[in-house]
Amino acid sequence: MRTVYEDRFAELEPLLARVEKPSRYLDHEWGVLSSNDASYRACLIYPDTYEVGLPNQGLAILYKILNAQEGISCERAYVPWVDMADLMRDAGVPLLSLEGAAPVFSFDVVGFHVPHEMACTNYLEALDLAGIPLLSADRGEDDPLVIAGGPSVYNPEPICAFFDAMLIGEGEESIVEVCREHERLRDAGASRQEILRALAKIPGTYVPGLYEVSHEGTCTDHGYTVPRPGEEAPEVVYKRVIADFGSTDPLSQSIVPFAELVHDRLSIEILRGCARGCRFCQAGMTYRPVRERTPDQIVAAVTRGLERTGYDEVSLTSLSTTDHSCCAQILRRLNRGLSDTGISVSIPSQRLDSFGVDMALEVAGEKKGGLTFAPEAGSQRLRDVINKNVTEEDLDRAARAAYEAGWRRIKLYFMMGLPGERDEDIVAIANLADHVIDIAHEVVPKGQRGGVSVSISVSVFIPKAHTPFQWCGQLDDAEVRRRQKLLVESVRSRQVRVHYHDASTSLVEAALSRAGRDFTPVILGAWRRGARFDAWTEQFSLDRWLEASAEQGMDLRRIATEPFDLEARLPWEHVSPGESRGFLEREWRRALEGRTTEDCTRTSCTGCGICPTLGASNMLAGDRS
Repeated sequence: MRTVYEDRFAELEPLLARVEKPSRYLDHEWGVLSSNDASYRACLIYPDTYEVGLPNQGLAILYKILNAQEGISCERAYVPWVDMADLMRDAGVPLLSLEGAAPVFSFDVVGFHVPHEMACTNYLEALDLAGIPLLSADRGEDDPLVIAGGPSVYNPEPICAFFDAMLIGEGEESIVEVCREHERLRDAGASRQEILRALAKIPGTYVPGLYEVSHEGTCTDHGYTVPRPGEEAPEVVYKRVIADFGSTDPLSQSIVPFAELVHDRLSIEILRGCARGCRFCQAGMTYRPVRERTPDQIVAAVTRGLERTGYDEVSLTSLSTTDHSCCAQILRRLNRGLSDTGISVSIPSQRLDSFGVDMALEVAGEKKGGLTFAPEAGSQRLRDVINKNVTEEDLDRAARAAYEAGWRRIKLYFMMGLPGERDEDIVAIANLADHVIDIAHEVVPKGQRGGVSVSISVSVFIPKAHTPFQWCGQLDDAEVRRRQKLLVESVRSRQVRVHYHDASTSLVEAALSRAGRDFTPVILGAWRRGARFDAWTEQFSLDRWLEASAEQGMDLRRIATEPFDLEARLPWEHVSPGESRGFLEREWRRALEGRTTEDCTRTSCTGCGICPTLGASNMLAGDRS
């Protein structure tokens, strides 16, 4: 006798032989957690393909937490690649969950992860494939509750009309509270509007439909929209934060995939938050305060994770892993425990002033592929403007030590278009890369220099909400291309390779990061013109966005490039990670003066306001031992 799952999957199965990667749509991986007999059903969606979405730690954490709740079952879905999506539409097959092949529209709640701005058209793609109305205002009583959360919700306005509610900040606790309240009110027969008004009372929950917008300022031809709360909505929705991060389970991964993933390894989050204070960095502001796990927790989690999954590589993840106060101890313990197993440990890019090569040596062993550093700017003047707090001497020491220790390839990350940038700062990027090659010629034996290379990757600065640079405009895309050309022409050594981000993609991302709710029709217009998977270079088309903007009488470039007045109320100030506006203004003024600000975990409080506002504080591993 066929099961319900087999009947549903039978609709999809004939399409698998006609798509690029059928493994994206297979089910029953090892380690799935959902239950078939729950009274409340959730489906979490990552707005990209399976191999991109499955490694995401945020979604894995929520998937595990929801399935641990009595009476709740959580399944997953990913956005089908364009080949499968087109076939599904032609065949009339709706978007299905992975575990049970259930139509996504049949769940009680559908939750989207919000990883970055360029995912915006994929929310529409998934909702359309699922048969769920694209706009919250068009949904009826029988439609699922559609929510969202993730690292890029801090200017929710351009996309908020697609969601009934948005969870601001860390979701471990709030997603359970939202689902329980929804279940309670559903069972009590409450209307959709009654449910949304109740959810707005849960801390950290933004219900866009309870806010009205007004046009202010002159940032675009229409001005820009600023939300104002109704009587039943808070004036400011502050992010949720897990104060006792160390009490949560470090092991989020449970599923072993059939397909190769973009990050195909066991990942353990060893700390959350960063107080370095880089003025361009949204994550550095929105993930505060800094909270570390103890070495015992981390080592135990690695052991359990390897036993469950069978991976041969472990990644210790965070915004700045080598900033963990016990990083050296953790790496030494893991290396001892994993010796002779063939299992390697990796960490993200090394800071130039924080252990650096010493920590890289702890994880590399005999495998010395490449080292990655992020100076971010070529000149010391500009590094002080952005508060990077590293010097050319730091890079000199790190590169010299790396070459002496056996590394031959170094990758350097920079940004272009930072506030106050001049042509000499672009030339300084090339000079810095050439200098690293010169160090190699001093240190590396003559017969080994053929393997030496320096790769510089240059992204375009994008002003982000809740950072000291939020008032800035982005560099015009034509000027970006001129500076990119200047950079390439300024590099002298043939052993330096230059890679830079597409100026057109960065233009759209900047518009999405700065716009208000009046930009929503532009997103809809771009999607209706075929925009989807815009984070994939081969899928992106600037023309679609320009046409959609023109249709609404909006100037995409002006939205991206025109600065805000320092006194203006910004489109995103009704959601907050807890920082004070005064702190951001002070940091902006210090940037103009080229003055740096210290890391509060290494000195004293710098007055960002997050700890007292959220009732949390920095907690290093030593504080828990």
